[in-house]
Amino acid sequence: MPFRIRAARTADLQPLYEMAKLTGGGFTNLPPDRKALTAKLARSADAYARSDHKFCDELFVIVLENAETVEVRGTAQMFTRVGEAAPFYSYRMATLTQHSKELNRTFRAEMLNLVTDLEGSSEVGGLFLHPSERAGGLGLLLARSRYLFIAMHRARFGDRILAELRGVIDERGGSPFWDGVAGRFFGMSFQEADYFNAINGGQFIADLMPKHPVYIAMLPETARSAIGLPHPSGRAAMRMLEAEGFAYEGYVDIFDGGPTMTARTDKVESIANARSGTLADVGDATAKGLVATGHLAEFRCCFGRIAEHDGAVTLDPESAATLGVAPGDTVWWIAR
Repeated sequence: MPFRIRAARTADLQPLYEMAKLTGGGFTNLPPDRKALTAKLARSADAYARSDHKFCDELFVIVLENAETVEVRGTAQMFTRVGEAAPFYSYRMATLTQHSKELNRTFRAEMLNLVTDLEGSSEVGGLFLHPSERAGGLGLLLARSRYLFIAMHRARFGDRILAELRGVIDERGGSPFWDGVAGRFFGMSFQEADYFNAINGGQFIADLMPKHPVYIAMLPETARSAIGLPHPSGRAAMRMLEAEGFAYEGYVDIFDGGPTMTARTDKVESIANARSGTLADVGDATAKGLVATGHLAEFRCCFGRIAEHDGAVTLDPESAATLGVAPGDTVWWIAR
């Protein structure tokens, strides 16, 4: 059964809302709120419609679509420049070393510092795959299609890229990290704060979050053990990010303590290795890959089989039909 990635449309509101209700909380970029999702789709439509290549704060939303039934079965997002409209806060782990001559002992204290180091970066996020489709590599298709889109529209994205992974959520839907750190200053539960942030943005963090370092040793064990750990459902995503060249450099989400992965955009494997050429023929091809075509709102991507020689590309019939391409069209691809 063929699947393809395409640009999201305003008509995708209902399937996105239905998927948002399945996330289980802690998923800021896909809130189960029609108004917030409508605003996201409108912002994405504006980004797709802009034809110049100025680097600014934009959002692109893509969806995974069953090419036969046209049902939407997954979604992901790309933010071109975080921290422009409002500060982009993270905690970063640091170590303070102190020595006492009298005791002849050295003490090393680990701390969490509130920082805005990642402002100006691009971000890949909001990836959610319908539970019934979590097989056949569709998560990989959804994730890596974003890098092909970035390679095809490189001027719209920054030189650094990040991905925030959801942190540990307990059986009540709460966050041990939030309860041990920020929750003490906000007077609201993790679910309330997470939902408020998804709907209204993060200015309230700047208003209420303490600016001094947080000593990790003073936190409860439940909060300490959650720092930098992904939610169990995000472990595969973390491995995929590491395979692309992302690394964990001590940045964690201020809500749930999940790891923030970073990379230089041009060093991301699927961006650095993306190639383009003219489709010369539709026929037999053997090399497995991800194939994409189309500019901005016309972007499409799917799994396919490719043969390439001197920039001329042959594509298998099924993927050519899924993408709606014909000889003479430009296609981009990366190896699977």
